Amino acid sequence: MRSHWTLRYILDRAANLLYQKMHPGHPWLTPAAIRILGGSLDHQSRGLEFGSGRSTIWLARRVRRLFSVEHDPAWYEKVKQNLEFYMIGNVDYHLARREPEGSTGTPAYVRLARELPDRELDFVLVDGIYRDQCVLAALPKLRPGGLLVIDNVNRYLPSDSRAPHSRTPADGPDGPGWGQVAEQLKDWKVFWNSNGVFDTAIYFKP
Repeated sequence: MRSHWTLRYILDRAANLLYQKMHPGHPWLTPAAIRILGGSLDHQSRGLEFGSGRSTIWLARRVRRLFSVEHDPAWYEKVKQNLEFYMIGNVDYHLARREPEGSTGTPAYVRLARELPDRELDFVLVDGIYRDQCVLAALPKLRPGGLLVIDNVNRYLPSDSRAPHSRTPADGPDGPGWGQVAEQLKDWKVFWNSNGVFDTAIYFKP
C-alpha cells in the first residue's frame, strides 16, 4: 500500500497544525467549512452536534440552542467543565455511552436526534460515532435550507479527495448505511472541502 506521507501531505498537515494553533477556539473542521457554517448561523439558530469538543463552545456562542451528545465519559466531563467555566447555558448536553458489541436496536447516542421535533433544526454537525446512523436520524429534523455538516466525510463517501483514507468512486460508500446516506443526499446541494488531511462536507437541505 502506498504511504500517504508524501511531501504534499506533510505540507498540508503542517498548514493544518498552524491553522489550529492560530485559531485555538475553532472547531476541527476545514477552514472553508468553518467560514460557511459561521456565516449561516445567528442567535435564533437551533442545532444538534454528534461529538462534542471545540465545536460545542464555538457553536453555542453563535446560536440560540444547541443539543450535543458525547459518548466518552472523560471527554464529556472536560467539555462540561468548559461550558460551566465560560458560563454557557444554552447547551443541552448529553452523555450516551457506546453500546456493547453485539447490541441490537438503535443506540442511545442516535436516539437523541429521533426525540427532537421534525423540521426544526437549522444545522446538524456529525463528528462522532455511529455517523451513518446519526445522519439518517437527523435528516428529518432539519428544516428546508438547513445545513448537514459531516466531518471526515472522505472516509465514508466516495470522492476524488487527496486526503488519506479517502474512498474513491470505485470503492463506493463505506457499507450499507452510508449507501443509504448517499441515496438520501444525492439531490442535495453540497460544499465539499478538503485541506489535504481531512474533508468536511456541508449539505444544504432542499
